[in-house]
Amino acid sequence: MSGIDDQIALFDLDPEPEEPAAEPPESEEPAADTLDTPPEDLPAADTLSSDTDVAVGNDQVEDLPVEPRPWESLAVTDDADGHAIIVTAEATYTPSGTRLTGPVDSIEKLDKLLHWAALTPHGLTAQVWFVGIDSCAQLGWTIDPGSEDDVDDLEQLRQRAATELTQAIAATLPPLIAAGWELRGDPGYVIHLIRKVGKATQMVDLVLEPYVWTYWNKDFGWGNRVGDMGIVGNPAAGTYLPDDDLPAARELGRRLAWSVKHLDTLPGPTPARTGAAVLDKIRRERLRTGKGIVVTAGGPIPPIDGAPRGDFEPPAGWSRIPDTDDLDGATSLVTIDQRAAYLASAGMLSFGYGRIRNLLGADAAAAAAVDKPAFGIWRVTLPAAAQYALPEKLPLPHPAMLDDQPVRTWITTVSLDGLCAPIADGGMGLDVDDLEITEAWVYEEQGRALDKWAKVLREARAVTVETGDVAMKRFLGACYKGYVGRMVNPDMWTATRMQHHHQPLWRAAIMAHCRWRGRRVAMRIARETGRWPIRTMTDSWVYLVGEGQDLADGSDALGKMTLEKQVALTDEMLLSFAAAETTHDVRLAIAAAYGSPDQED
Repeated sequence: MSGIDDQIALFDLDPEPEEPAAEPPESEEPAADTLDTPPEDLPAADTLSSDTDVAVGNDQVEDLPVEPRPWESLAVTDDADGHAIIVTAEATYTPSGTRLTGPVDSIEKLDKLLHWAALTPHGLTAQVWFVGIDSCAQLGWTIDPGSEDDVDDLEQLRQRAATELTQAIAATLPPLIAAGWELRGDPGYVIHLIRKVGKATQMVDLVLEPYVWTYWNKDFGWGNRVGDMGIVGNPAAGTYLPDDDLPAARELGRRLAWSVKHLDTLPGPTPARTGAAVLDKIRRERLRTGKGIVVTAGGPIPPIDGAPRGDFEPPAGWSRIPDTDDLDGATSLVTIDQRAAYLASAGMLSFGYGRIRNLLGADAAAAAAVDKPAFGIWRVTLPAAAQYALPEKLPLPHPAMLDDQPVRTWITTVSLDGLCAPIADGGMGLDVDDLEITEAWVYEEQGRALDKWAKVLREARAVTVETGDVAMKRFLGACYKGYVGRMVNPDMWTATRMQHHHQPLWRAAIMAHCRWRGRRVAMRIARETGRWPIRTMTDSWVYLVGEGQDLADGSDALGKMTLEKQVALTDEMLLSFAAAETTHDVRLAIAAAYGSPDQED
C-alpha cells in the first residue's frame, strides 16, 4: 500500500521539455479546460471529501468538522480544474478535490509542478493557492511581525508583516528565476510569475492564503477592522475558510469552481479586481463579435473649477430628532435597505463614454432643457431650500444644498433629473431655469455599458440566494461594491489594458441614482403609512414604526427595499429617543437599540 511519500513520484521525473501554455490575447478565450493526465507512475488519486472522513492518502484519514457551515456542504464542480491548483502541507489537489501529488516542500518541486500542470488562464491568470501556514513554511515563506498587542494601530502590524513577507519570499526564489521564471512586481501574498519559451508564454499567480491579511486594500476593510478578503471570505462575518487545512482546501476549491462557473472568471486578488475581470470577459467577447458597447478609455473628471471635495455625488448621511408624532404608537425600530442597490443602478443606467464636449452659457442651459439630457456633469446653482415647500422630515434633496443660501456646485445628469422631478416622487420640482446652469461637460456617446455585467452578477446572486450560499453572496456584494468604489481611483487602473475601468462619473451617477431612488421610496412610505425616517445612510433608512406596519417592498427585484434590521422598542428605548436633544443622541439611541456601536459608514 502506498503512502503520502510514495505519491511524490511526479517530482522525481525528468520529463521532456514541452511548450508552455500561452496566455491568450485579450480578445480570445483561454484554450484548455483540464489538467494533463498525471504521469503513469503517479499513484491513483484520492479526493477531498465533504464527508466526516476524508482520504488524504491510501492509508491516512483526517477528520473534518462534523457540522460544517451550510455552504461548505454544497457540491463542488470541476469548472476550475486546469486553471487552478490547491496546495496544502500534505498534498496538492485540483479545485474539484482530486489529489495530484504529495507535498511541495522545495522550490524545485514547485517549479516542476508548475511545468507539469501547465495551467491555463480563465478570465484571469492561472492560480496556485497555498492553504495553511504549513504549506508556506515548507518553502521558507514564514514571518514573525509580532503581536497586535505590540502596536497601537493594526496597520503598523500589516505593513511590518508585508515587508517581512516580501523579503522572505524573495530570498527563496533564485531557483525559480534560474529555471526561467520572472517576477512581475514585488512578491507578496500574491506572487506573479511569467515564463517565456520562444513565442509561448506561461503566467501563473501563487496565492498565499495565510497572508491575505498582509495586503492593504479598501476592499479588505483596513482601519482597525477586517472586511471581505476576496474569495476566502470575511472573518468578521463568519465566512472565512475553515480553520483546518483539508476542509479549507475543499471549500476554497468549491469557491474557485463557483467563480469560474457563475462569473466566468477566476477570482481576482480583491473583490474589486474580480468585478473588473467579469467586465473584461464581456468586453473581450464584444470585441470579438463586434456586438455591444465597448469602452476603450477611461473617463476622468474633466478639468473643472469648483469640483466637489470627496465624492462627486456624496451618499446621503442625515439624522433628525423624532417628534411626538414619530413616537406615537411606535412599537419597533426598523432599518430598510435597497437590495443590491449599486448593482441595480449599474444595470439600468446609461453611461457616457468616448468623446466629451464642453458646453458654456446658453448652450449648456439648452442641453439641460431637452427631454433626456446627455450623460455628463452640470455646473448649477442649488437654490436655498427654505424657500421651497419641501418635506421637513426628509434630508434636503441634494447633500450639497443648504437651507438659507444658494450653493454653486457640479452635479451629474442623474441629479439634474432628480431635482426636476416632482416633490411627491422625491424630487424638488424645479425647472431647469431655476438651476442657473452655466457650464456642462457631456458625452457624445452613451448607453447601458454595464447591463451585461450587472446581469451576470445578478444571476450569480440569485444562485447564492437559492442555495443558501452566504459566503458567495457576501463575496458578490463585495465584488460589485468594491468595483464601483474603485472606479474613482486612477491608481487602481494604471496598466494600459486596465485604464478603461477608471470611470469616476459612472460611480457618481450610481451613487446619485441610489440616493434619489431612496427619496422616492421615502415619499411613498410617508403617503401610505404616515411614517417618516429618522436617519438615512447611503441606501438604508431607519424608521420608528407602529404595530403591523411593514415598510419593505413585496418584490424580490434588485433596488427594492428589504428589511435589514428590526427590534421591538422597550420603554427605555422610547425614552432615549424622546430625550434626544441632538442628532448625535439619535444615532446613539439607534445603535443602543440594535446593540451595536454607532458607525457612520
